[in-house]
Amino acid sequence: MSFGQGGSSQQWDPWKPNSQQPWNGGGSAGGSPDWAALADASEARAKRRRLLFIGGGALAAVAIGTAVAVAVVSAGGSNQASPGTESALPGVSDLPSATGTVPSFEPTSAPPPLDPKDFVASAQKDKAPLSPDILFPGTQLTMGDTVYKKGPTADTKDCASAAKSTLPKVLTDNRCTRLIRVTYSRDGVAVTVGVAVFATEALATKAKQQADAKSIVKSLSGGGVKDFCVGAVCRSTTNAYGRYAYFTLAGFTSGKDVTEKDKAVFKTGDDLQEFTYRQIRRRGEAQASAAAAG
Repeated sequence: MSFGQGGSSQQWDPWKPNSQQPWNGGGSAGGSPDWAALADASEARAKRRRLLFIGGGALAAVAIGTAVAVAVVSAGGSNQASPGTESALPGVSDLPSATGTVPSFEPTSAPPPLDPKDFVASAQKDKAPLSPDILFPGTQLTMGDTVYKKGPTADTKDCASAAKSTLPKVLTDNRCTRLIRVTYSRDGVAVTVGVAVFATEALATKAKQQADAKSIVKSLSGGGVKDFCVGAVCRSTTNAYGRYAYFTLAGFTSGKDVTEKDKAVFKTGDDLQEFTYRQIRRRGEAQASAAAAG
């Protein structure tokens, strides 16, 4: 069977199996292939492969992006962002409350600090030894840059006998149990401190309130200290701390009256009043410390 010039009527397709490549009907001797047609087919085939590769890569990128997006959204649980929302952050109602459960702690067993004043507020707790030399130790007293020489001391249970003017009655009415006195001097100025002891803080406070400008202790001389404040104007003070009321009487050993211009006399009285307060407080501190340690 023969065919007309031009070979098979079937069109050659390089991508179809069993497809025959056309030949040049008027070709040269030996029937050589059409090289131009082959080159065109090869170019078409390469172009088609590039397009397939690019398209496949794009599809793969879309698939990976989708997988990542699904993974991220799935990790967020119920807090997924719906289309059109601004963010996937939890709402205010989803945030932990600032007023949540507060951790509780067992109460500590450490006792509260002891108040030194409690130990000098009544005879029941104020049990430490007491004497003129315990309350006013040493042979001199230094207050700042001023040094006072310690003179005679006295101790009596007859409080009224060591007081003058209106003070004996005040001490007696409030049941004073003891009156300790000590004198300090410096440069012609002397001061006697009297510490009255009561059973309770309430009685000492009452004695302080009842005392007036004439309620003074008797000056204590001797031991190198001349008589002072005997018939002369002197300066006195009154105060109280705990179950103790304390009084000062300061004046000149020369017998001269004290005036408001005599600052040295005022300073002497103030220094001894301050020192007495410190000593009574230290007494309370020492007992409080001992009670805490025990």
